[in-house]
Amino acid sequence: MRLLVVGNGMAGARTVEEILTRDHDKFEITMIGDEPYGNYNRIMLSHVLSGEATTDDEDLMLNPMTWYRENGVKLHVGDRAMKLDRFAKQVTCESGRVVEYEVLIIATGSNTFFPNMDGLREADGRLARGVFGFRTIADTNGMLQMAQAHDDVSAVVIGGGLLGLEAAYGLRTQGLTVNVVHSPGHLMNQQLDARGGKVLRNKIEELGVGVHTSKRTTAVLRGERNEVTGVGFADGTAIDADMVVVTAGIRPNVEFARGGGLVIERGIVVDDQMRCEDEGSIYSVGECCQHRGAVYGLVAPLWEQAAVLADVLTGVKPDAAYHGSRSTTKLKVAGVDVASMGVQGPERDDDEFVQFFEPSTGTYKSVVVRDGKLIGATLLGDISKISFLSQAFDDKVALPAERISMLFDLGTPSAATGAAELADSAQVCNCNGVSKGDIVACVHAGATSVAQVVAKTRAGKGCGSCKGLVADIVACAAGGALAEDPSANWYVPAIPMSKPELIAAVREQGLRSVSEVFAAFSETGEVATAKMPLASLLRVVWGPDWVDEPGALFINDRVHANIQRDGTFSVVPQMKGGVTTPDQLRRIADVADKYNVPLVKVTGGQRIDLLGIKKEDLPKVWGDLDMPSGFAYGKAFRTVKTCVGSDFCRFGLGDSTALGIALEERFQGLETPGKLKLAVAGCPRNCSEALCKDFGVVSVGDGKWEIYIGGAAGAHIRKGDLLATVESGEAVLTLASRFIQYYRENGKWLERTYDFVPRVGLEELQRLLVRDEDGVATGLEERMQISVDGYRDPWLQREKPLSPAQFAPSLPLLPLPQVPVR
Repeated sequence: MRLLVVGNGMAGARTVEEILTRDHDKFEITMIGDEPYGNYNRIMLSHVLSGEATTDDEDLMLNPMTWYRENGVKLHVGDRAMKLDRFAKQVTCESGRVVEYEVLIIATGSNTFFPNMDGLREADGRLARGVFGFRTIADTNGMLQMAQAHDDVSAVVIGGGLLGLEAAYGLRTQGLTVNVVHSPGHLMNQQLDARGGKVLRNKIEELGVGVHTSKRTTAVLRGERNEVTGVGFADGTAIDADMVVVTAGIRPNVEFARGGGLVIERGIVVDDQMRCEDEGSIYSVGECCQHRGAVYGLVAPLWEQAAVLADVLTGVKPDAAYHGSRSTTKLKVAGVDVASMGVQGPERDDDEFVQFFEPSTGTYKSVVVRDGKLIGATLLGDISKISFLSQAFDDKVALPAERISMLFDLGTPSAATGAAELADSAQVCNCNGVSKGDIVACVHAGATSVAQVVAKTRAGKGCGSCKGLVADIVACAAGGALAEDPSANWYVPAIPMSKPELIAAVREQGLRSVSEVFAAFSETGEVATAKMPLASLLRVVWGPDWVDEPGALFINDRVHANIQRDGTFSVVPQMKGGVTTPDQLRRIADVADKYNVPLVKVTGGQRIDLLGIKKEDLPKVWGDLDMPSGFAYGKAFRTVKTCVGSDFCRFGLGDSTALGIALEERFQGLETPGKLKLAVAGCPRNCSEALCKDFGVVSVGDGKWEIYIGGAAGAHIRKGDLLATVESGEAVLTLASRFIQYYRENGKWLERTYDFVPRVGLEELQRLLVRDEDGVATGLEERMQISVDGYRDPWLQREKPLSPAQFAPSLPLLPLPQVPVR
């Protein structure tokens, strides 16, 4: 039978997975997806935005393109289903393609709800430049490109629910100034009561995110060039912003179904077999459908619907029925564990209500009991009792007489005991629909470590809040005999070596390209997610003598500029220590005029950014500027921010400008695991913000300088650790060489120094780099000198393009070719 699935999201693809598991050959399956990818985990987008994952991450892609081919599923990507003809049993796509079916599943999901407010859209209906939803890979990439293009972007997130707080957390991690605006009186009002919302607000504000509740946004404010400048509120106040992210809720995507004449209320109306009303061959599943008056926006109900529909369509259980979901929500919101189930508080006079509220520790717990049964629970900060409460909520365990013991270990099972006693049917990973029974079966099938279980079941690959429980269950199932995961210390997943081991092996064998490294050390062949970190490692080892290959570098590194949302590029020339000359300024102004640069902006790193340059114009822009690259686009040494120092400032104790320029000249453009930002302050007043940089230097008088490492001005807002106090600028350069080279050789891919320094430990770094107790300092300095001597500025070289397409005009994104039927 010809089965057509409209929608290649999490619900549609999961339904196909369930069907194939039950009867692989019953249907000839075709899927239509309007995004140019396989099926991916939308929950992981918050991790991509925060920098904890990338769009190449294998955890993001649930069903890569190869999966469709291997399972005989024909996939039309980058196309949109536009018209449903129920009588001819045909679907017409935006491309003009017509697909016939005998059974149709509509899984069109939901769309971001954009409130009607002034300035939100352009005249043609598109979102204004700088306005984003947070629903797709394209949304996430757009925000990242804008965030990473500048050092001082500010953002307003409209909506303080789960998605809004995740967006705020991700943007704050990228170093943006972020404010969350929420119309109700407290955050996450759908899951938390006012007290829980207050505790969560404290935690969010500790991250450096501004929170504004009881604020109704009425307008997106725009500037002279039509760019976003802020948002306005009903009370007449406003907040400045360069970016606006709208997370004010979602709405079922029902336009395709409505056009086909299906019954629509809040969503596509379905019965207990997920069949559309008055239809025998059309079904709907996921966020777009409405079952018994309810529309679900969480993942767990989608998995339950998919399983029921697969049972019905394959005939494995033709009378299978979906009766609605009464699931537990367990999430990690902006790094804070949150769990909720049922009602938030008492609704009748005889309801029992136990509440624990401790703002100082960020802990909130409550339970609601009616007629001896748990009807609601909320946990924030400490969710160790979630296993017991989940069982109680499902009436699988009796409630203790002392209700307070439901929140603390006062006679009820501990977290580990709760995991052992948890029913096999209990849902452990809501994000991917994994039960305890699935995990236990995986262990009994031969998995010997948590990592293997996670890889096979996907448990813990969503928000991550269930990882502890997954580990407890695996330990119980394995009888405590867990094997250590050998891949935990690998630099990349494909090669069983730590970074120092891999560097030594690469040097020993003289490997200079990514493909050579894969050929020498990978038993599984090339892995896409390992290419960029391997390219970074090779550039650390060999400098300009590494061998570049197609696919080894991100677009920014290939064209030496920062790609923007609209496909144009940002060019930031070097200004050492923030110092410039009239001649440089004239050249920048001439280039801006000659190439009609839409925006010229002063960055937070004391440089000038030219935004909106076409890809094909990049070599000509570099030539006309005749200035070195400022490396504002790569994982590399970026810039050194300085104050005016002792030459002009009456408070200056040291020549911060000269030392900053010396640092920048020495280390300019060097490859590092993550962005590396430096600053030099001429006195402890810290005008150049040296205390919160990756490497900061502060003059304290008498020729002495304090050196701080691992500082951060992002979501963590971490003051750097005092590495040493030295007697001269030369000593600063020496310790900088040792620290940066040690970070280059031992830092994980994308690991910023504010994570690297605590991981290694300040005392260990002082022992190795300052006191040189292991005798490694000379080697670090020598290898740094080799890298410095081999430095070549990519703009001033301007060699022939690596390929004809390197600086060819950017083309619009085209649909990928369909995957043929087996």
